[in-house]
Amino acid sequence: MIFASSWAGRIAFILALPLAAQVNVLTWQYDNSRAGANLNETILTPATVNQQQFGKLFSHPVDGYVYAQPLYLAGITIPASGIHNIVYVATEHDSAYAFDADSNAGSNANPLWHVNFLNAAAGVTTVPAFDVGCSQIEPELGITSTPVIDPASGTLYVVAMTKETSGGAASYVQRLHALDLTTGAEKSSSPVVVQASFPGNGEGGSSVVFAAKNYKQRPGLLLLNGIVYTAWSSHCDIGTYHGWLIGYDAHSLQQVTIYNNTPNGNEGSFWASGAAPAADASGNIYLVAGNGTFDAPSGGPDLGESYIKLSSANGLAVADYFTPFNFGGLNRQDLDVGSSGVALLPDEAGNSAHPHLMVGAGKEGRIYLLDRDNLGKWQSASDSQIVQSVPNAIEGLFGNPAYFNKTVYFCGSGDNLKAFPVSNATMATTPASKSQVGFGFPGCVPAISANGASNGILWVLDPAGVLRAYDATKLETELYDSNQNRTRDTLGSYVKFSVPTIVNGKVYAGTQNSLAVFGLLPGAGASLSVTNAASGQQNFAAPGSIVSIYGSGLAQSTATASAYPLPTTLAGAAVMVNTLTAPLFLVSPGQINAQIPFETLPGAATVTVKSTAGNVVGSAGLTIQNAAPGLFLEDGNHAAAINQDGTINATGQPAAAGSVIAVYLTGLGTVSNALATGSAAPSSPLSPVTASVTASIGGQAAQVLFAGLAPGFAGLYQVNILVPQVPSGDSTLQVSAGNVSSNSAIISVH
Repeated sequence: MIFASSWAGRIAFILALPLAAQVNVLTWQYDNSRAGANLNETILTPATVNQQQFGKLFSHPVDGYVYAQPLYLAGITIPASGIHNIVYVATEHDSAYAFDADSNAGSNANPLWHVNFLNAAAGVTTVPAFDVGCSQIEPELGITSTPVIDPASGTLYVVAMTKETSGGAASYVQRLHALDLTTGAEKSSSPVVVQASFPGNGEGGSSVVFAAKNYKQRPGLLLLNGIVYTAWSSHCDIGTYHGWLIGYDAHSLQQVTIYNNTPNGNEGSFWASGAAPAADASGNIYLVAGNGTFDAPSGGPDLGESYIKLSSANGLAVADYFTPFNFGGLNRQDLDVGSSGVALLPDEAGNSAHPHLMVGAGKEGRIYLLDRDNLGKWQSASDSQIVQSVPNAIEGLFGNPAYFNKTVYFCGSGDNLKAFPVSNATMATTPASKSQVGFGFPGCVPAISANGASNGILWVLDPAGVLRAYDATKLETELYDSNQNRTRDTLGSYVKFSVPTIVNGKVYAGTQNSLAVFGLLPGAGASLSVTNAASGQQNFAAPGSIVSIYGSGLAQSTATASAYPLPTTLAGAAVMVNTLTAPLFLVSPGQINAQIPFETLPGAATVTVKSTAGNVVGSAGLTIQNAAPGLFLEDGNHAAAINQDGTINATGQPAAAGSVIAVYLTGLGTVSNALATGSAAPSSPLSPVTASVTASIGGQAAQVLFAGLAPGFAGLYQVNILVPQVPSGDSTLQVSAGNVSSNSAIISVH
């Protein structure tokens, strides 16, 4: 048998699992599907989001417009400041900030760190809008796109544009920066100047060359398989330009790949109103090009006005495309499809003929439902070769649609917010519901918060400068808007194409001069939410398992346990399960991770959060059962698992059939060789679970070699499984204890 304690270099990975239940937002619209949904929100519900219980909590001032979506990372240790949940913000004044995500009181009134890429004394400034002859972004250009975070390396990637004057001559520079998440300091090899050329019909018949002044880095960054991708758009469609996608090694920042979509022509900008390129589990990248040259039917390389699928397996190569039948008219009337990106839909929306769908729309207001396995290319008379084309469905779309529970949401310019059901690879041609209010130019970019398939809320930033929340099941029901109590909740100002970030009970919205933070109001009386820390299942737990408790004002600050046995008080907070004190892994104002005492008896229980002064902060009911297994996840829906060779199981690091993997769970219940709650499990003798444990991979029974507490940890269980002979690729893993099944997760096998 294999055990985590014997694997050098993997302890940090395992140790992080009990603390990893809090949701992080690392990229534009939550993940690379760009479907705009956080499905792990347990605090904000349709019952609690109203003007009595929900509102503006505080704001952080910033030095410029915030076009970028705020990003979020929990439990980060800042030198000389301790542990914080952090929200990262970038501005057009070429600044990047790290703020405490839960408070602006005391020392948190100041940024945890702030870096600025300007140096006026050396002639380094932002780029005035006048210099590029375009007023789309005013008054200055600096950082426009949403950065991306790599938590494994502790890096925030951001692209900044500067004007640099020396001896009276000005140059314009685009740089990719790799910043330390804890300090803002440049990583080694950072920054790198963005330069590129691509074979094509440039001036004099030479290659086309990337001219920094002609471009803005508008779409959000994409981090995929160790490469940071930057996509590029023009300034007001002026002059000669192209759509570029340029990739950099995330560690060295060396340029590793380039794609240009109109090398023999012109235009074809990648802008998408800020939407980041989408990517699937196979490493394919999806972009949408604006007005531009299109010559693919005659064998040319130019793909303006097109949906483009790129393979990234060996550099960037066109794998497929779709171009609307009326691309010429779209070009002439400036009705490009490139005003929006795409949302990749889960398989539940498709059917056996079209299991992998994506959806998008452009300025024309026609919705395209596309098969990612066969985009359809181009035909002259109609779009009948694609899954579905729905004309006149919405007004022009800027940004992206969102997806939740077999419904696609659109918010067109000058239109109402609309919900279109989609199932069996067919989308309704009329909306099932729509908002009562309309949205002026440029419409809005919807974002969803939900707890799995329940408690769906759709959030938007109205161009009128209002944060709005709707019941996602019925858009006619507006739950909240920030003008209902203007004195308390006013947003202040609005930035076009911007999208709020909803995570761990709060809503973060960038404005022209601040980051506004909304959440449940102090004393709002909202009950707590208790979930399995691994699976997110609510209201059930087993003795010895790790749970996440969500609420508001749970602790004075963010703190984590530093040693075993785990403490029972942290940052002024304590947790009781009935009359038993629960050991604590992590506490913060919005979340506590605790261990259910092994002594807790099956049946109804009450979880109570108290301050160390004895005041009750909140309580919630919980059902204790003998087993309530939950698989920890790593990188989306991939199981937290270690291969027999010591590598972390991933798509690029699969386990061999016939080898043994160790997967990590909580909630397997009581063990033999019992130990005190909060204590680290010994490696000798081991502590196997008393319940019968079974597993399946890819639908096949998989032999369980060991199931018990992971040596060296509290509340964390390890199950060693012999991988059966299943097809190479990603397979579904499920573990059961005492006939109670865990959540499903992905294991990669070869």
